[in-house]
Amino acid sequence: MLERVPHVTLKSIASNAEIDVIHEKWQPKLDAARAALNAVLGTAHEEWQVPRSLPEDAPAPAREAHAAFWQARRERQAEMDASIARNAEVEFLHDRPYPKKGAVRVTGPFTVESLSPHRVLPADEEDEAVVEALAAEAGEAPPPRRRLRPNSEATASTGDDFVTAVLDNLAKAGVQNTKKNERLTFATIRPWPGKGHVAAEATYEEAGQQRRAAIVIGPEYGTVGQELVREAARECRDWADALVVCGFAFDPQVGETTMNLGRLTVLKARMSQELHAADAYKAGGGNLFVVFGEPDIALDRTKDGACIVRLRGVDIFDPTTGEVRSSGKVEEDVACWFVDTDYDGDSFFVRQAYFLGGKDPFEKLKTALKAEVDEAAWSTLYAKESRPFPAPKSGRIAVKVINHYGDEAMRVFKVG
Repeated sequence: MLERVPHVTLKSIASNAEIDVIHEKWQPKLDAARAALNAVLGTAHEEWQVPRSLPEDAPAPAREAHAAFWQARRERQAEMDASIARNAEVEFLHDRPYPKKGAVRVTGPFTVESLSPHRVLPADEEDEAVVEALAAEAGEAPPPRRRLRPNSEATASTGDDFVTAVLDNLAKAGVQNTKKNERLTFATIRPWPGKGHVAAEATYEEAGQQRRAAIVIGPEYGTVGQELVREAARECRDWADALVVCGFAFDPQVGETTMNLGRLTVLKARMSQELHAADAYKAGGGNLFVVFGEPDIALDRTKDGACIVRLRGVDIFDPTTGEVRSSGKVEEDVACWFVDTDYDGDSFFVRQAYFLGGKDPFEKLKTALKAEVDEAAWSTLYAKESRPFPAPKSGRIAVKVINHYGDEAMRVFKVG
């Protein structure tokens, strides 16, 4: 149960018929008190002209009439306020639940706000055909494909301070993966001339050899799409050994297909939200740029046609050697993972949730709750294999994997 308060609007006040009834009920008392006051003082005050207080030498009859007038005004207003609150819509306060003694609250309702990586432009022929069909049904021309702005235009619109801040912090912090001692440290970072997507050129050491990397900075408020990554790769594939794409969020299409484009290794470096803060522009250090590998996910079907998702591991990129390896234990690299069993391509709905993590989280949960936990029920949440679910009507499912740093990766599967 949640506390509730009346949500008063001008519309609810204007449509409240009780207010007129209350006004008519109290008006004779107010008129009588005002007439008595005017008679004693020899004035002609209207209702809105009656003073809040009288002079100290005012006669007693005037004081009595004045007190009766304002007492009636206060009682009328109190009755109107009660009517407004009684007839207004009710708003629930989700952050103020009524306490329930004897129950342990694990969590209450909450909202997560983030950059949406789900609203993307058509990327394949099938999606383009859908857009054309919808446009034909509406009797309109298909919308033109949006062209991404070159880096120079993006810089001009978002400001040089953001790009400079990202490059300064990247030079100090480097790029970290989920392992403690595996960090890509840049020896030099220099701005890259030109009007493309590449913002800077960096040098680093890999297995004892010096390498060159192209740095691409995604939008300050937005997601990095597959088209941006591919166009940036075309710009630097002749001279760079690695392409480091820095962004706050990535479209689902920026996945395994973009990790290696020919000889060019593409690193998706998720930027910490701390870079939005003004004091972080000068901070440096910390895990401001983290490379989270692609999850290794298998989609299987049962004999009756149901779907099962298996999380087999996470591909981890070692920035010190340039190699990609599979994680040893899924629990050490994945904090939780979610499944949208009927993904519509726009919004991700958590229909199945699983919570992993090493160091025996089952015992931690019992300690935190100070109670016994049904181990069989917990095992359904602490799992690397999903519960069977029917084939999606949309023809697609989505799996989102989140590591212990809060970084996420999402994969979309087509189910025939």
